[in-house]
Formats: sequence, structure tokens, C-alpha cells
Amino acid sequence: MSVTTLPLTLTPAQAVESLARVLREGLDPEECPQRSNIPVPAGELLLMPAASARYTGVKIAGVAHGNTARGLPRITGSYLLLDGPTLQPVALYDGIALTSLRTPAVTALALRELAVPEAEHLVLFGAGPQAYAHLDALRAVRPLTRVTVVGRSAEPTAALVAHARTLGLAAEAGTAADVARADLVVCCTTARTPLFDGRLVPDHAAVAAVGSHEPAAREVDTALVVRSARYVEARSCALREAGDLLMPIAEGAIRESDSLANLSELVNGKAVVPTDRPRFFKSVGMAWEDLAVAAAQQELYTMPGNVS
Repeated sequence: MSVTTLPLTLTPAQAVESLARVLREGLDPEECPQRSNIPVPAGELLLMPAASARYTGVKIAGVAHGNTARGLPRITGSYLLLDGPTLQPVALYDGIALTSLRTPAVTALALRELAVPEAEHLVLFGAGPQAYAHLDALRAVRPLTRVTVVGRSAEPTAALVAHARTLGLAAEAGTAADVARADLVVCCTTARTPLFDGRLVPDHAAVAAVGSHEPAAREVDTALVVRSARYVEARSCALREAGDLLMPIAEGAIRESDSLANLSELVNGKAVVPTDRPRFFKSVGMAWEDLAVAAAQQELYTMPGNVS
């Protein structure tokens, strides 16, 4: 069977639903294979395998920190989708495009469950590709009317603000203090230290941090983590990789045994979602998510009338 390189045509809403569907069907994120991190001269090589009855897949991704100075993407990679029963190659997808689709879809799925119904003001940290993708994904699940962009550099921030206005949103550049007016806060940056004062976040707000899978990096501070209800893709993964949680644990501010609901429990209504304090979702990226989105894309291609 030959491998065909295919573009990703799923909408953000379809990507969100592909993740929700596998969780409703019983996928347990706690049993997903671990990510393999391999140091290489240019940075880091990541191997992310996952399997279901119908498909098996693996993403090979690179993190080349020097690429930014070269004008190249920091994240590289490819995704190979295999037939589940035979392990024959089915399709090859662009790993960057897949990550750019599934990462915000994970965030959107979590915030669909965690946000208060009237949430409409998003404070978005970051102005890179993931910020654009998160804006699209969140608009697919929440009735956003306003976005405040907090970026490191003025030009990219202004460009994202202008883009948001073309979508019909009231958009402006802001500062970290604007979290005090937020319904939703999303952090998709390369920051290694907290981006804002967690004491400022309103009790009704939902916060997501997606920028890092390193134990020594975090985007939110201990104050926010302590006062929030906490949610992750999988406890097993977060307690290995999520610096936003591991650092407060190391400080003694929270305990590893404290309540930490996973995404399956959230989607299937088994997790408590209070409204008297912030809800904080931390994601690090997992292989089952890539497989769910790639499989949904493949099913779309093989529907009657489409050519695979």
C-alpha cells in the first residue's frame, strides 16, 4: 500500500468533535503511550505513537530552537498513519499542520466544558501560529465577542488584533493585567516563567496553558494553580511533564494526590466543575489526540465522493 501525502481539511469544530468522540467511546488517556524525548544536536526529537482498532499512527516531531533566528518554524515533523489490522501505511500528514489543528482543538474541547455559558471575552497570550489557531478553535465552541491579545512584540500583536477584527470581534492589544477582565485566558507561548499574576483572574474565568511540555517551564503561577480547580489531558502525563503543576507541587503549595480530573472525566460528565473559583486546564500534547484527528481526517477522505 503506498503512502499518500494529504492536506488537512478538517475544520476546528470537526477536530474538536473527533477528540470528544473517542473519549465518549471509552478511550482512557491514562493508558496512552508516553512521548519519547530524544536529545539531538539541533534540539529535541519527539516520537509520539498511538493505536486504535482501526488505525495506528506515529508523529515524529522536532524542536529546533535555533530555527527562529533562521526564519524557520521551531517545530517540525510528519505524521504517518497506518492501517490498524495490517500496519500498512495509509497516509502521511504534515506534522506541524496536525499539531496546529489538534492542540487548539484540545483546548477548545476543555474550555467548552469549563467556561461559564456567558463567556465572551478572551485574553490571549501569544501572537504566533498557535494563537491564531486557538482563536479559530475557540470561536467554534464559544460565543466570543471580544479578544485582548497580550504579545511579546508589538508588530505580531497588532497583526493578530487586526485579524481578529476581520472576524467581527472587538479586539485590542493589552497587558497581563487584563486577565482581571477575562472570561477565558489562553496561554500559547514559549514562556518559561509565569505570564501574569494569578490572583487577578476572576473566580468565574477558565484558564488554559498549552505552551510547554517541560517540567521546568510554566506559563501560570502558583497562586492561580492553588486557587483553581485543576484539569489535564491525563494525570499520568501531566505529573511527568507539566511544569505548571510540577513546580507548585515541588514548592509544597499543592500535593500530587490533590484532585486533578482528566479530559475523559470532563467530557463524560464525571468531573466536578465548580463556578466559585477559576478552572485551570493544562495540556502538554498527547499521541492519542494526533491519532484521533488524523483518523477523522482519513475518514473524511474515504467518504463516498471523496478521493483518498
